[in-house]
Amino acid sequence: MIQYRELCMDEINRELFQSFVRRQVVTKCWRKENGAWLIKDAPFVDDWSESDYQILVTCLKNTVSSGGFVYAAFDDGRLKGMVTVEPELFGGEQKYLDLSCIHVSEDMRGQGIGKTLFYAAKEWAKRKGGRKLYISAHSAVESQAFYKAMGCVEAQKYNKKHVEAEPYDCQLECEV
Repeated sequence: MIQYRELCMDEINRELFQSFVRRQVVTKCWRKENGAWLIKDAPFVDDWSESDYQILVTCLKNTVSSGGFVYAAFDDGRLKGMVTVEPELFGGEQKYLDLSCIHVSEDMRGQGIGKTLFYAAKEWAKRKGGRKLYISAHSAVESQAFYKAMGCVEAQKYNKKHVEAEPYDCQLECEV
């Protein structure tokens, strides 16, 4: 049975990810060309390096220390999913809160963990005064299908920081 809870600063370390498999085989991605969204062949395997895990640990600790939301799913005590929301409102009247990451271990996808994590992020954002989650999300067809199923649409206002950092990501928003 999957257990969900917020993570504490002292448990965020590299060992937390020992049973977490980030791997995603991507064949097609969404690309915006001349103002229209198209599906394009873009095959690659998305996986985290040791350096990526170290960066993630630093980011998670920063989110917790700044008052953000770090919520995780565990199967038999092993991390199998997580979602993070940053605490700062932005976007003027949009009142966005940044859903900075959501990941489910490859061996546990398709079991509703991502959906549960996403709904928890929405609820947290609502309590913090946000009107919408802002998501700069991987453009893989499968990733975008998840966000569409969660009710996300293209963001009304793009966050320049995200677009510059990841120009192929899709900029989305979702009502909380």
